[in-house]
Amino acid sequence: METFIGIMIPFLGTTLGAACVFFMKKSLGDLVQRSLVGFAAGVMVAASIWSLLIPAIEQSEGMGKLSFLPAFIGFWVGVLFLLMLDHLIPHLHVGSDQAEGPKSRLGRTTMMVLAVTLHNIPEGMAVGVMYAGFLAGNAQITAASALVLSLGIAIQNFPEGAIISMPLRAEGESKGKAFLGGVLSGVVEPIGAVLTILAAQLVIPALPYFLSFAAGAMLYVVVEELIPEMSQGKHSNLGTVFFAVGFSVMMTLDVALG
Repeated sequence: METFIGIMIPFLGTTLGAACVFFMKKSLGDLVQRSLVGFAAGVMVAASIWSLLIPAIEQSEGMGKLSFLPAFIGFWVGVLFLLMLDHLIPHLHVGSDQAEGPKSRLGRTTMMVLAVTLHNIPEGMAVGVMYAGFLAGNAQITAASALVLSLGIAIQNFPEGAIISMPLRAEGESKGKAFLGGVLSGVVEPIGAVLTILAAQLVIPALPYFLSFAAGAMLYVVVEELIPEMSQGKHSNLGTVFFAVGFSVMMTLDVALG
């Protein structure tokens, strides 16, 4: 039950954020959206370092000077995995008129949901690999540290849910459909978490690779998508400030509670 709750917490964050479409009459302003994206990016970077990469290196200490190797390999596999998905799945980022990936006849709404879904894949994997380590009795991964990562991702999922549902509403979708679009973009997280738990349970010695794989995938999303989005337009420094806020919040949660 503890693990089930843990992997559902990030999805709850996305759902609550998507529900903002029922309470807010206007679309998110550029400054608000930039701030929320910056915050989400900061949380993801801090989670990648303290919750994923550092534990991956610590778990490989028996390799001596090569203890960095599993983290290095897993990190790059994660980056390349997201790069592949970016090229294979048609998607459209919020605020952009240029679709990415292969040519498709999918509607704007569908491609916008797919864009956020791509962001959520590594987050679900990150939560899954942490709980896989906890279930395996890994000394470096406690129930508290796994829960902290779930809470951190749920915090940054709240603005992500709003960032997808509000623009969908602005595109002309009904409030119900806009909410459903936001919710669907987060469904991949618990699914990805469960699949990662099952995979990691089968290959427990590969846990450092799974941890760093999730970190690489998350950082790919941050650098390729979130940082450019938070930096565009006037007052781009606002996104940077909220990036620092998100980073410090997640760092504090992980160090103090993990």
